[in-house]
Amino acid sequence: MTTTQSTEVPTKAALPPATSPALRVQSAVIKYGFIFVTVTLFAYFALSEPSFRDSATLLDTLRYVSVAAILGLGVTLTMAVGGIDMSVGAVAGLGVTVAAKTMVSYNQVGLVAILAVIAAGALAGLLNALLIVVLKIPDMLATLGTMFVIQGTKLVLVDGQSVTPGMTQADGSTAPGKFTEGFLRIDRGTVLGIPVSVLIFGALTVVAWVFLARTRWGRVLYAIGANPEASRLAGIRVGAYRALAYVLSGVLASIGGLILASRIGQGDVSAGTSQLLEAVAVALVGTSVLGRGRPNVWGTALGAVLIGIITTGLTIKGLPYYTQDVVEGAVLILALIFSFTLSKRRTA
Repeated sequence: MTTTQSTEVPTKAALPPATSPALRVQSAVIKYGFIFVTVTLFAYFALSEPSFRDSATLLDTLRYVSVAAILGLGVTLTMAVGGIDMSVGAVAGLGVTVAAKTMVSYNQVGLVAILAVIAAGALAGLLNALLIVVLKIPDMLATLGTMFVIQGTKLVLVDGQSVTPGMTQADGSTAPGKFTEGFLRIDRGTVLGIPVSVLIFGALTVVAWVFLARTRWGRVLYAIGANPEASRLAGIRVGAYRALAYVLSGVLASIGGLILASRIGQGDVSAGTSQLLEAVAVALVGTSVLGRGRPNVWGTALGAVLIGIITTGLTIKGLPYYTQDVVEGAVLILALIFSFTLSKRRTA
């Protein structure tokens, strides 16, 4: 009895060449497509609207997106560990209320208000960590629950009314304090012509990038997001690192709240409500930058800049505000196509 073995092997012609023009084009689209979209939109608005090219307009654009960008950095940290923080907008709104209550109702200086707001953000992050890490509630559900609790809490703190200097308080007295000049400089002040809020945004972006990309803690966060069970078997304290991500997200959201409070100059009870969607959008958009397909700090920053370009450009052109949501949503879908659909086809 004899057996014959097939000696046929796949020929190179039967396999798609790794360096074929089609694959190179697809790879370039995935890696640089979103940057191309950003540059193209910027060029279009700059060429069609002379006022868009003014340095004051560009700085105002960065100032406008600074809050959503900083909140987006927090969302990026939680996405790195495989979760997502849906409470960042509520935490920012809580920061506005706490800042106003501290300075207006309790007549404290700006530094006390800043410390109180950051402490409130850290506590909100700890609450999320407790629900997610200890009580094992899924990230999105836990942070949605926290969002509603925080939104209700900030209304309770001010009896459902905005906090303004000189207001009549619940006990019939007049609020003794006001927003201090130093505190208002957080958003309204400038350093060498650059808004302080833009400088804060830039500094936090660099710090977050160093933390995620250049430290052991950041690499561990990414490892947990990729495979939490393998990380646990490797001896990593997965729960502690996930808790850290949510506490940092809460602190970043509170810093966004400080900028927002300085911007509006009162304790508006509706503040922060619209920030959640933009923060999540810029973090998701960031995953498509340079084809990385994962949350990254520079991608989030670029996503925030793109949102600012769209909003400012459409406003200058006089388009109704509701059209901006349509365009921003379309851009988000495009980014997700770059991140997931095209990249999966490349690796299929």
